[in-house]
Amino acid sequence: MAALVENLRRIYFLLLCVGVWATGSRDIRYSLDDDVLSPYTGSYGSSHSHRYVRDCQPITHGNVTHETWPASNHSGSPVVESKMFMSDISTNSETPKWVSGHITVVHDPVRTVSVLEPGGPDGCEKSRRELVENTARTRKCLIAQNGGYFDTLSGHCLGNVVSDGRLVQNSRGLQNAQFGIKKDGTLVFGYLSEEDVLDEVNPFVQLISGVVWLLRAGEVYINESMQAECDRTQETGTFQRFVEVMSARTAVGHDVEGRLILFHVDGQTDRRGMNLWEVAEFLKKQGVVNAINLDGGGSATYVLNGSLASLPSDHCVEAMWRCPRAVSTVLCVHERLCQPEDCSQHGVCVDGQCECQPGWTGPTCANLTCQPAACGDHGMCTPDGCVCDAGWMGANCSQECAAGFYGDGCNQMCTCVNGGSCDSVHGRCSCPAGFYGDSCEEECPLGFYGLRCLQPCQCSDLCPCDPVTGSCNNTLHDQRNSSLHRGTDHISTLTPEHLISQWKIGVCFGWY
Repeated sequence: MAALVENLRRIYFLLLCVGVWATGSRDIRYSLDDDVLSPYTGSYGSSHSHRYVRDCQPITHGNVTHETWPASNHSGSPVVESKMFMSDISTNSETPKWVSGHITVVHDPVRTVSVLEPGGPDGCEKSRRELVENTARTRKCLIAQNGGYFDTLSGHCLGNVVSDGRLVQNSRGLQNAQFGIKKDGTLVFGYLSEEDVLDEVNPFVQLISGVVWLLRAGEVYINESMQAECDRTQETGTFQRFVEVMSARTAVGHDVEGRLILFHVDGQTDRRGMNLWEVAEFLKKQGVVNAINLDGGGSATYVLNGSLASLPSDHCVEAMWRCPRAVSTVLCVHERLCQPEDCSQHGVCVDGQCECQPGWTGPTCANLTCQPAACGDHGMCTPDGCVCDAGWMGANCSQECAAGFYGDGCNQMCTCVNGGSCDSVHGRCSCPAGFYGDSCEEECPLGFYGLRCLQPCQCSDLCPCDPVTGSCNNTLHDQRNSSLHRGTDHISTLTPEHLISQWKIGVCFGWY
């Protein structure tokens, strides 16, 4: 009895611990959104026009307000490399300043990077907010980090959004730094007009908006960005602080090889992390050519293989814990995709290549192995190739069945004997002169000759003739004589005309 009480006590204690852990887990997953790092006090985005941005940029860039770069299309493994850093970013004159975060190198960005809506398709339309971990599961992301900005109250996605070729949101020419991937495999960084965003000749397949173009053509571009993206009513106030304050940060860029570079650094606004000047210099040292800043502060989240790998800066309900924030769009690195992903519904995507079902071919499995004209008049084109009519064979159904065979696939053998030939479709025997029957097994009865034994002999005295030629011959073979004399073995196969003729021949030879 004492042992039973002790066991019950232990079980109760275990259940109590599980309950406390579960309650703590719920608290840990609930962010207070208290580390908000916003570039604007009012509505999101610069109030400057695209023309203003174009005209105020350094003359060396002419009228081009964005930079393009051919994306790397390295097809080998691995798809992505993630590196964690813990670095002292101070100069020699400063006390050490240590930061930690992640650098991600994507070798084939066109086929392995997607902009995801929060929680999956239609997330922006529904103003959803979702943890990066949960959104990452919708596409089996190898690596995912938060992307564009959003309204923390309504959850509304901000800026331009194109996800896997689908225009989710058009910001109507809002002038903030953009990152996108075009259909032809070009990486795009910088400022875009509304016409650029809506280009139908070479459309965007991925597009997301940030704030501040960090690096342009290998050089720090923050001052120029501040002039282009700062709201007219703010001048430098809040926007200046946004650029210079220490905080958690995320960014996206590319190197000279066209590999996409994702950047994340842990932090907390005013206490630890990096300002944007430090981010730009850090990326420049890593060989990044163009880069833009994405949402930071409590939004900065890095997920590796489905699990949180960063240190959130938002507090939970219980102050001692830190919680990841439910955010908006996500940059996802996944296994290579085919274009289209479903291989035109006629194949399976394996490491970025379509493996077509039988009867389909081409890089997207969109073409039938045969075309209707290829099967001629004696076949039908199907996903399995030409299907030939009965009696025909060959890749294009142009060959009749070989002698002695008939039917579908020419795989049935004819049963004709005595030199008879069969129809290649149905196998019906065509008998030579002098024979009849289903298999041409019967010789013409006495008194008849020719094809199908329909011609009566014309011999005198009603004598029989040659069954093939009809020539008169009064000498009957013993076998035919005896067969005729026995008379009834095959009588059931003879027509009345044949029976009458048999009787007359018997009279001729004195049998009756």
